[in-house]
Amino acid sequence: MNDDRFAGDTLPPNSEPIEVRVNELRRIFNAMDGSPFRERDLDPDAEAFIVGWAREAPRGSRLALLVKLNRAPGPADEAAALRDAIHDFFSHRARASRARLRQLLRIGEISLLVGVAFLAMALGIGDLIARAMKGQRLGELLREGVVIIGWVAMWRPVEIFLYGWWPIRAEARLYVRLSQMPVRIAYKEDAAPEGWRGDWPTVSSSQTVQQLGPPLHEPGLTGAALERGPVAAAALDENRDSGPPKG
Repeated sequence: MNDDRFAGDTLPPNSEPIEVRVNELRRIFNAMDGSPFRERDLDPDAEAFIVGWAREAPRGSRLALLVKLNRAPGPADEAAALRDAIHDFFSHRARASRARLRQLLRIGEISLLVGVAFLAMALGIGDLIARAMKGQRLGELLREGVVIIGWVAMWRPVEIFLYGWWPIRAEARLYVRLSQMPVRIAYKEDAAPEGWRGDWPTVSSSQTVQQLGPPLHEPGLTGAALERGPVAAAALDENRDSGPPKG
């Protein structure tokens, strides 16, 4: 591919490029998500692929995303729009992971207080049983059983503070790295030049109005409709191509 068939960020030297090959940019995003393009979630398979590749990357390496697109270049801002959408998605994932970590640690604190209180109560009950049934084998068994139950109550906070928190913290750090990675698009040289028109996420409303859409004073077209973003822009494009409504 020639240099003019690339768009977006320059990949840093010695970076770990995550290569994704798709026919259309919209295949990267969840088709069931009705949010605007820059706020749309990634397709679960695409997210799993990117995150899995990032986890296998060398520790401390700089991550980058290279999207190999099987079509010709589209609007000039599509690489920036893709980068912003991916960064926003993984930034949201990082915030969600941090919130989950805070919630887990809060649960650990409460569990620790409850566990310590229950253990103290179990030890006290065990001592009462031992004094009440002094010298009896059954008393010793009951005391040991109550003490064991008290220690079992401490398992949950011990599990959280020893094993539960660090995988979530590592996940949040990974999402932060993904939210900062450069994003670059590689286009297919021999693709049809107008192939991008069917890939609606790459179309911005301003470009569609300037290139394809009707004038602002056209009846039935309001300013709000023009500001809906790529989805509304694609709808305007389709309406224009279909011609005037039949009476």
